[in-house]
Amino acid sequence: VLVAKPWVAPVFEKNPHLDEVLIYDKPGRHGGVAGFIRLIAEIRKYRFDAAILFQNAFEAALMAFLSGIPRRIGYPTDGRGFLLNGRAPMPERIKSEHQVKYYQGVLKGIGVSPLCTELHLNASPESVREVEGFLKKKNSGENDRLVGVNFGAAYGPAKEWPLERFGELCDRISRDLGYRIILFGSLNSRSAGTQLEKMMKSQVINAVGITTLSEAIALIGRCALFITNDSGLMHIASALKIPMVAIFGSTNPKTTGPWNYQGKLIRNPVPCSPCLEQTCRERHFKCMTGISVETVYESVKELL
Repeated sequence: VLVAKPWVAPVFEKNPHLDEVLIYDKPGRHGGVAGFIRLIAEIRKYRFDAAILFQNAFEAALMAFLSGIPRRIGYPTDGRGFLLNGRAPMPERIKSEHQVKYYQGVLKGIGVSPLCTELHLNASPESVREVEGFLKKKNSGENDRLVGVNFGAAYGPAKEWPLERFGELCDRISRDLGYRIILFGSLNSRSAGTQLEKMMKSQVINAVGITTLSEAIALIGRCALFITNDSGLMHIASALKIPMVAIFGSTNPKTTGPWNYQGKLIRNPVPCSPCLEQTCRERHFKCMTGISVETVYESVKELL
């Protein structure tokens, strides 16, 4: 059984290795002290033998402890070591490796060797049907060649390639290569998505903020290529085995880059990158402004 917050749960809803996904609705019924106690009571009913805590938070260990789970496994970080009785050692080098290896280290620390090194993700049949209906409403047929573009990043503007460059790139792909563009993004990116659509001369499908995560997964699965900043949807595309062009600035592709992906990773290796800042301290964003439309377009053209 996987405990997950509502916004990420759709990633796991069709996973054949899970019997159930238990929603931790922190904004809703599990919010506050009373809600946390309610969650503990719900978990207790399962009488779990063990909890593997991939999340490093103190709260996760406290939840497992109060739920009466006898075996509690995880990294002893954030002052929570006394709540764990299966403490996975954390070698210093693991912090500089990819986060996939970081999480696999929890299992290796208790003597379990991960057998799989691939990401697996499938869109639900219901979401596929919803997406086909959505595309029909946008006058897009089954044979349309689609390129997905994810121009935002929840972490902050230091991870975002300039919006006007995305607009120019999209127009070139549409005009010169004959692909139709789909814009992806969260509800918080709706305004920027509208702005980007107005910049463009070509016809675009604007799906920013109007799809669920399940529908976004199905829609990415319809794309021939996905162009993205470092973001959650980048990892979705990677797991779906969709070829991609991933643009990196302030973050470190060695630790958070797409895992086992097909495609191109583009960055401008300035001395201050990766800084891992949400906003550029120098206010010049050279790691991003140093990446030209031509550079990204050549990678797109090669992959398509």
